[in-house]
Amino acid sequence: MASSKESFVALNASVTSSANPVYVFLSRFYDSYATFQKMWKKILTSKRVMLSIGILVGFAACTLLLTNPPSSLSLLLEEYDLPTLGAAEVEWKELFSGNSPLVPWNIGRANFDGREFCVGEELSARGLRAKHPVILIPGIISTALENWSTQGEYKAQFRKRYWGGASMVMRAIQNPERWMAALMLDPETGLDPPGVKIRAAQGIDAAQKFIEGYWLWEKILQNLAALNYDTNNLELAAYDWRLSYRNLEIRDGYFSRLKHAIESYKKRQGKKTVMVAHSMGATVALYFLKWVEAEEGGKGGPQWVEDHIEAIVSVGGTFLGVPKAMVAFLSGEMKDTVTMSPAASFVLERYFNKRERVKLFRSWAGSASMWIKGGDVIWGNETHAPDDTDDCGHTHGHFLSFRPKEDEKVPRVMENPGAGNLTVTGANDWILSHTPTSYQRMIESNYSFGFERDEKQLKANNHDFRKWTNPLEVQLPNAPSLNIVCVYGHGLQTERSYWYARGEYVQDDTMADSDRPQCHSMSECTSPQSDFPMARVSYIDFSMTDNNAVPKLRNGVKVGEGDGTVSLLSLGAMCVEGWRRKRWNPGGVKITTHEVAHEPEAYHLRGGASSGDHIDILGGTPLNEIVGKVATGAGDEVEERIISNIREYASRIDWDGDLDPDYVF
Repeated sequence: MASSKESFVALNASVTSSANPVYVFLSRFYDSYATFQKMWKKILTSKRVMLSIGILVGFAACTLLLTNPPSSLSLLLEEYDLPTLGAAEVEWKELFSGNSPLVPWNIGRANFDGREFCVGEELSARGLRAKHPVILIPGIISTALENWSTQGEYKAQFRKRYWGGASMVMRAIQNPERWMAALMLDPETGLDPPGVKIRAAQGIDAAQKFIEGYWLWEKILQNLAALNYDTNNLELAAYDWRLSYRNLEIRDGYFSRLKHAIESYKKRQGKKTVMVAHSMGATVALYFLKWVEAEEGGKGGPQWVEDHIEAIVSVGGTFLGVPKAMVAFLSGEMKDTVTMSPAASFVLERYFNKRERVKLFRSWAGSASMWIKGGDVIWGNETHAPDDTDDCGHTHGHFLSFRPKEDEKVPRVMENPGAGNLTVTGANDWILSHTPTSYQRMIESNYSFGFERDEKQLKANNHDFRKWTNPLEVQLPNAPSLNIVCVYGHGLQTERSYWYARGEYVQDDTMADSDRPQCHSMSECTSPQSDFPMARVSYIDFSMTDNNAVPKLRNGVKVGEGDGTVSLLSLGAMCVEGWRRKRWNPGGVKITTHEVAHEPEAYHLRGGASSGDHIDILGGTPLNEIVGKVATGAGDEVEERIISNIREYASRIDWDGDLDPDYVF
């Protein structure tokens, strides 16, 4: 018994001995574990760690929110071809794909991949340097808008962005009604409503990016910087794109400030300015050319453009209008809304219905400058359109086509002529008749959409500011040294014409569908007052789909050629034909057309260096090369490049009024 006890004590002593390696390991493991517990508890209670966890949770919450953004904001982004915030879901998945910058072999690509500066660096290596001052003119909705209200409920958001940037998202989420009310202009004055003061942000940051991670002018700025451009010879002429062009000058002095900037460059640097204008910005630039020389405008005289402007680079210019703008003004729709899933469509109509969208779009008088111009001469008649293909089964000349439902008569306004089909000329009048008189007066007092061949009248139009946004009704300046370069993408399906349907009668202030509407002028139609519903709902007939048809018909939208937003006729007809005639180009301004084929790179969310998309082209190599060459004085290297059938289409237009209609169309 004693020997057993002694043996146990001896064994226990040997196990717990510090010389025993097992004991040493277990002892150290226990000490390490205790230390780890203390350290982990300290970490979890650290303020820095809690902040980091909060950031991660917030990021996850924002990602979930952005994948289901407010319908009002999402729809506005789709209308003007900016990405919906729902695209965050795609980008989230992309982060964990093989192409993700988070993958070890792609580290460094998240914010910089070298492509941003490569065009400028290559031109710089050739010895090219900044020569002409450059002014960038953004398109519609590109410029950020800030709140300058100092009273009422908007006071707390002073200098916060109501359009553009993360601040816009917060405003739209927190109080969408107040956000929309701030952006909507007064329908009578075309200016801010009482108690609200929204102004365009200024400086390069105003349109460098739309929102963090989605660039607009950033690539062009980076490549110009590589050619020694900075804020001393480069600026972005931001403007409030909601305003009519006339109100841009009356309220903000926009064109006066633009004129002063160009004159200052000439005085300080002795060089003429290069203007680079995107989308609706190209129309703004054309308006400026007429305004700056007119006695009714800048009083610069007939030599001002010749003395101060070296070149204008138009990027996806909306010269002859945008078809999708027409249907937005009529029914608040476009291709993106009619191709939504039923669930998404229900949510959209629940929180931001068609009538609300129409009301907002119509309040933005600046967007009306994208109304289709030239009527049937440009866009086609009842039998043919210039851009119809040889195998076309239904002409684009029928801009709006109506299909009567069962037991329903063809709408009265369409019985004669035609069987429910409207050309652009007929559609113009019909759409206007279905808008409030305040909108009709705004159109009548600011814009003109006709086609003028008489040279005396074209010269007279130099004194009528309503004509200055329409290249078919005014002449280019007498500036023989001026160069205009038309750059645009091609190869994307683009909205061109539509099938429409009619629904129930509703209360509306137009009453254009009553039995006896009264039209006091071409742009003002009213009806006798009535307590009964007198306006009939019109909407894109999304039930009409035929992918085998020519042109393709998808959910009531007939697609044509273009850059995904602007039709090919609007992008190129003036560049390849109209301005080749002395009637519209008396000074012999040099016109160069350069089309960019849409050849997107695989797995690149924005299409990469070879995208021809209406917005993504701003980051593409072809455009950045052209801008760099023109700005550095090597504009003669920019070559004519036509890859589409625009020359053939434009040749079918009766520019001079002497072609047989059967041949023209």
